[in-house]
Amino acid sequence: MRQRLFQKTTVSVLAVLLILAAPGIGAAEPLAGNKGDTRFWPALSGNPKSDCTKAYNAYVAASGHSAYATTPYMRVTSLYIICGTHLNASSQKAAEEAALKSCKATRSRYKVTTGGACEIAASK
Repeated sequence: MRQRLFQKTTVSVLAVLLILAAPGIGAAEPLAGNKGDTRFWPALSGNPKSDCTKAYNAYVAASGHSAYATTPYMRVTSLYIICGTHLNASSQKAAEEAALKSCKATRSRYKVTTGGACEIAASK
């Protein structure tokens, strides 16, 4: 009699644990179409053909870990926006490092000294 009661109690406890753990199994959201962790909203031109707008749209559409880096935009001092992305990296940290490297390389290629340093605007 005790063994049967023990078995029923064990099965009941395991069933409750399974029910509580089930929501965590499918909790991971797909990354495609997700804007990720936004640190600041990037200033994008109204022109959908601009390079930074295309890069940001590609970042949002990417299905893996990705990052978008840009120079901050201030209406008074910034005449341009420089950006860089890295799509579908092995981790979020790797994507952020590669996006910063891309942004800094673009900034040095154009020999820009004003407008601020490259920063991660969003990553996922």
